[in-house]
Amino acid sequence: MKTDSTDQSEAPFKALAGRRTRHVQVAATCLLIMGMPGQASLAAGPKTYGAQPSDLGAWLSRLQAAYPDTIAGHDADSLILRDGTKLALSDGRSDKDFDQLLNGPDIGDMFAFPYPAGAAPAAPGVNVDPGRVRVEPLFRALYGDCKKGQVAGRMRKIAWVPGHGGGSVSITTAQGADKALEAVSKELDRLPASFKKYLVPTAGTYNCWAIAKTDRMSMHAYGAAIDINTKYTTYWQWAKPAADGTLAWSNQIPAEIVAAFERHGFVWGGRWYHYDTMHFEYRPELVPVGQ
Repeated sequence: MKTDSTDQSEAPFKALAGRRTRHVQVAATCLLIMGMPGQASLAAGPKTYGAQPSDLGAWLSRLQAAYPDTIAGHDADSLILRDGTKLALSDGRSDKDFDQLLNGPDIGDMFAFPYPAGAAPAAPGVNVDPGRVRVEPLFRALYGDCKKGQVAGRMRKIAWVPGHGGGSVSITTAQGADKALEAVSKELDRLPASFKKYLVPTAGTYNCWAIAKTDRMSMHAYGAAIDINTKYTTYWQWAKPAADGTLAWSNQIPAEIVAAFERHGFVWGGRWYHYDTMHFEYRPELVPVGQ
């Protein structure tokens, strides 16, 4: 995808890629705007994963409502796409470790952790990553496969916080993600000038790449995510774990920015134990628009 001097959708990715693929030793006492709790406040996560949520039916209804052009419905065993594809609701496993949950999820696993939309930014429990579990065949059906050239042609350039001099970014038109990000931009543009530093420049939207140190595709590969200014970002792979291996959550992104994104169906990487506070991705099945 070509960019011009005002398009911030891809240019910063080249520099960012190197940062995302290396661990930077940062102090646990780094400057926070929202605070950083001590390790004792982090609740222990479950030992195993994979059990189907008791309210799976409600989540499946939300999936279909979020993506009606792609998802036809479900039966007792499968999520049914409009092209006839069936994706298993459960693989029968309830003994997955956390890596297996991320690398081999079924549809039910995507709802292992409810997303706390509207809550004050705070440290999640250990391994609580709401929205980070994704069934890749479903997301390829929703947005296309970038490796097959199915994503770049669906991108649309939109104005990004023009009142704050944000230039433009590109976002997929699939599933209404472009319209949702436009609405976010308009809300953010009404914030005081002091918020500009978090939003301009962005660190990009579309890039056909896998998540660092994994084979799983990033939501950026579907053109359905945006990273805001890296200068005010905290990211778990840049942090030094405690002696027991746990991570100290930290964040500098104001709650007003998070709320604007969430109101239009985006989840925030700062809600994850494996935090990525610059990152927002369009997931209206987890955050219904208007909540």
